[in-house]
Amino acid sequence: MAHGHFYWNELMTRDVESAKTFYGDVIGWTFDAMEMGEGGTYYIAKDGETMLGGMFDTTGSDFDGVPAHWFAYIAVDDVDKRLEKEVAAGAEIMRPPFDVPGVGRIAILKQPDGASIGWMTPAN
Repeated sequence: MAHGHFYWNELMTRDVESAKTFYGDVIGWTFDAMEMGEGGTYYIAKDGETMLGGMFDTTGSDFDGVPAHWFAYIAVDDVDKRLEKEVAAGAEIMRPPFDVPGVGRIAILKQPDGASIGWMTPAN
């Protein structure tokens, strides 16, 4: 992990199969499915054995009005300690820190200009 560097990207789409075909044909990515229980299936995009990002289906009421888009995460040394600085700098916490086992601790923020970003302290 490099503090302050972009760490992960996710495609949020209502047509996962089309996106997998597009990126597979155009770039050569492959995809590994990871079942998320009630959260559906998360797909890891890969170049060979290198994980590049993920994608998931945003069909459903939780994502009403949210267009398909790529969402980025920046690695930070300690999400919880940085929240005070983020809020003091004008950010709004959209989703408080939460843990994803084996992945890391994540918070979703809205920057002062309205752009959304994920901050993540990756798991070891």
